Amino acid sequence: MTKAFPSYIAIEGPIGVGKTSLARRIAEDFGTELLLEDPGENPFLERFYDDPKAAALPTQLFFLMQRTRQMGQFKQGDIFRPVQVADFLIEKDRLFAEVTLDDDEFTLYEQVYDQLTIEAPTPDLVIYLQAPVKVLVERVGRRGRGYERYIDPAYLQRLSEAYTDFFYHYQEAPLLIVNAAEIDFVNNEADYRQLLDMISAVKTGRHYYNPLPFDLDRA
Repeated sequence: MTKAFPSYIAIEGPIGVGKTSLARRIAEDFGTELLLEDPGENPFLERFYDDPKAAALPTQLFFLMQRTRQMGQFKQGDIFRPVQVADFLIEKDRLFAEVTLDDDEFTLYEQVYDQLTIEAPTPDLVIYLQAPVKVLVERVGRRGRGYERYIDPAYLQRLSEAYTDFFYHYQEAPLLIVNAAEIDFVNNEADYRQLLDMISAVKTGRHYYNPLPFDLDRA
């Protein structure tokens, strides 16, 4: 590819929106370093979806330790690669904690968080993928992960609202907000290339991308 791309791209959004799929596609295109969350590694996650109140704290603390470790490893990666891609921001950990934990649990979580040394690089671009909860539920169901079978749509709604609020105030890096409800950047090459064009155009500030799905029959 000849177009200038951000050196470090972080892709975010609620469960099921497609952030990991997009991160994989970009990393494959550039043959570059890819940092992915691994929710399947969390032994508490299935218990959390089955009984959120009982398992929220250990679930969140496990993710905090996992994400902190991953960020440390990522920072030490190959700085000479043209692009680095991650499917999360470390700040999302606190976002999830605020959604899932009660007041006492959140106080304990913050005490643990404050004791950690988190050296997370600042992205050159953050891509925030959005989609309605109905779309998220459908996509989560299609991917068929066993530990997600208990996900409550009301939880996805709270999470989506928390993401909206978080990115409304986000100013730490250039931000591209993408309506991902109608496009398929995994299976539709035209949709993906249109998104790449938008990514390469963002240098500073906040931008919105509300694409129509690319229909080859109309092209």
